[in-house]
Amino acid sequence: MLLIKKPLKKIRSILRCTNLKIKVRRNVSPIRIIIGKARSGQKDWLATDEDILNLLRPLDWKRLFKPHTIDVLLAEDVWEHLTREEGFKAAKICFKYLKKGGYLRTAVPDGFHPNPAYINYVKQGGAGPGSNNHKVLYNYFDFKNLFERAGFTVRLLEYFDENGKFHYQQWKKEDGMIKRSERFDKRNKNGKLNYTSIILDAVKS
Repeated sequence: MLLIKKPLKKIRSILRCTNLKIKVRRNVSPIRIIIGKARSGQKDWLATDEDILNLLRPLDWKRLFKPHTIDVLLAEDVWEHLTREEGFKAAKICFKYLKKGGYLRTAVPDGFHPNPAYINYVKQGGAGPGSNNHKVLYNYFDFKNLFERAGFTVRLLEYFDENGKFHYQQWKKEDGMIKRSERFDKRNKNGKLNYTSIILDAVKS
């Protein structure tokens, strides 16, 4: 049975990759790509998974896109699964394929969130699902600096600072939906921010 499943998985991956190529060619403008969420049903966005577009594999990017052609990249719940070195490498690759004026919207768990239960949930090896594979717990300063070093201009949209104060800049879900956010995470009730993220736009100036 396993011998059958492996070829089928590879065939499905090839078909999905070919389908994405066709969509990219048809979708003249704008090209908006969701990284790591192939089942995300956002209208007018092209969704991918690691088997189609691995952030760290230049060949995946090369076979799907030309440099300087992507309008928007969206990555929620992605960068915390990379080491700092991998995160910087991924940021550089994203910079290469974005158009001038294009941006990457991304979100990661917030290391300055004032609730200890939240920190325990999202930290490396924490209580939350997937946290056993978390490599870094960023704060806003470190996360912003990573993308600035890669050449981006950074707009912070949501984050807690080192004093536990929450900062928010207006953003539109149509420009890149982040579910783990002040407005859209259902765990935030009665004015309590039980679950938020560091959210930023990294803009290729």
